[in-house]
Amino acid sequence: MKKATAWILGAAVLMTLAALPGYGQTAQDVLNKMIDAMGGRKALEAIKDTTITGTLEITSPYAITAPITMYQKEPDKVRMDIDIAEQGITITQAFDGQKAWFTNPQTGTTEEMPDFMTKEFARQALGNQSFLNPQKLGITYALKPKAKIEDKDYIVLEQTLSDGHKNTFFLDPATYLPYKQQGKSIDQTGGEVDAETFLSNYQKVGGTTVAFSIRVLHNGTEAQKVTLAGVTYNSNLNDALFLMK
Repeated sequence: MKKATAWILGAAVLMTLAALPGYGQTAQDVLNKMIDAMGGRKALEAIKDTTITGTLEITSPYAITAPITMYQKEPDKVRMDIDIAEQGITITQAFDGQKAWFTNPQTGTTEEMPDFMTKEFARQALGNQSFLNPQKLGITYALKPKAKIEDKDYIVLEQTLSDGHKNTFFLDPATYLPYKQQGKSIDQTGGEVDAETFLSNYQKVGGTTVAFSIRVLHNGTEAQKVTLAGVTYNSNLNDALFLMK
């Protein structure tokens, strides 16, 4: 009887543990739940391009607040336009799938970015395919031990890109939405930094769930914040938008 009782109690414990977020899951299980939380595979696969408007606040190394428009086209194109009203210029940074370029604020001319920045923008340009079909892009995911942030345990999913670069996602166990993303990045001076991106104020947009508040820390110090005003999908963005002129 004691053995039977112990087995029943053991089974009850296992059933309880299995019901807890993150327990007994694989990296693919967690990735699938994150995809579902973001709107689901069908909704994300339907997105061919995205246009985002909002406000950028740069707090380090100098203070700037400016309107920003970001364009992303699947699977690997991105462009960001920052309107600096005080100087009457628009600073553009973009990656066309092969080449990264920017507007030089001193001369107003467009210039190709150096290799190390091209690699950085190529990573930033990765769209939803990095979640939906990572194998095609040589991307892998691994489930790591949970991490405590401000007395709350987060599910930790590590992403390794084809070039070996790693990003770590900290997922809210109640929603499976990313609360924080962590990895190495490049700051405005070209130096490598430990970057933390905090995501909040999630809102529904066209069947998807989008973070409207983004806060970025470099080496533990706040570097910038982005507050979204609007998100538009499938505007038929032309590839020419991302090409250096």
